Amino acid sequence: MNRRGTLAALATTSAMLLACTQAQAAHGRPETGPVRPSLTGLRVLLSNDDSMQMARPDASDGKGLYEVRRALCAAGADVVVMAPWANQSGAGTSATSGGRLTVERRTALPAGYANDCSGAPGGGAVYGVCKGAAPCGTSTPSATPADTVRLGINGGLAAKAGWKDGPDLVVTGSNFGPNVASVVNESGTLGAALAAIDEGVPAVALNSAYAPAVADSFEVADHTYRRTATFGAEFIVGLRERDLLASKYVINVNYPHRAERQRPRGTAWTSVGTQKIVGLHYTATGDTFTIGSRLCVAGSPDCRPETKHRADFTLLQQGYVTVTPVSPDRTHTGRATRGLERFVRDGR
Repeated sequence: MNRRGTLAALATTSAMLLACTQAQAAHGRPETGPVRPSLTGLRVLLSNDDSMQMARPDASDGKGLYEVRRALCAAGADVVVMAPWANQSGAGTSATSGGRLTVERRTALPAGYANDCSGAPGGGAVYGVCKGAAPCGTSTPSATPADTVRLGINGGLAAKAGWKDGPDLVVTGSNFGPNVASVVNESGTLGAALAAIDEGVPAVALNSAYAPAVADSFEVADHTYRRTATFGAEFIVGLRERDLLASKYVINVNYPHRAERQRPRGTAWTSVGTQKIVGLHYTATGDTFTIGSRLCVAGSPDCRPETKHRADFTLLQQGYVTVTPVSPDRTHTGRATRGLERFVRDGR
């Protein structure tokens, strides 16, 4: 199948999966119920950029990862977690090019998640990855999201899980917040997934949207994490059944915030938007600057507007699950570069 055919099939798959999910709900099956066990034999490396700690009061440092672990194991997958030791949000594709990394297994898992993968071949082992040769501690620098995936694929899983030729799939997330539009460039969740396809392994990135009513902070509802994970596992089942797990692009899935009794409006095939979503600001105290962030306000001079049709953030805000193929190829094409190309080629 050529690339255009593959993308078209993937778009059809996303629509079919949402229709299936809605039909199941209509017949009494809860949206957060168990996923059909159709991923048996699939070895999944699960990572994120929020870390595997899940120690913060709001659980923003890993709750999404444990929900995805639960859903994938329920679907029959053999899941091993290798994730950053500490939060690495915004790390993008950064990687550690020298020195040492330490992989430390977590034995006491967060409450409620300990037995989710007890029936899986590897028991759903969870590892945190830090920098250096010493055991990982509270002040140990963390490995980046890309580090964890590259390590897992190139020796870590062979040593720790016995997967000599694995994994079959890398899943990242579910992220604390969406990864859409301008945020895609700095996302560690996407960075880890891009590292996977760079190593020739298919990758799916999952992201959970914030509750928009919380204006003074970012917050992801527990039911949004759970629904993201359930949808993601069902989606991966469909991709596998249709032979659509590919390593030419990352499949980036963003799940919208909806009220507990509301369903998503549909599944949308989207492009990475051009809109600037989050702006950083720097407050000086002498020679020291404190970094802060805020959501961009539409129309403000420092916020770039959306220019694309069917952009991911636009449709996510309308209540759709968005599915976007993200490529590592950053070559710009189109009319805007023609003058530059002519100058380079012909000197005029």
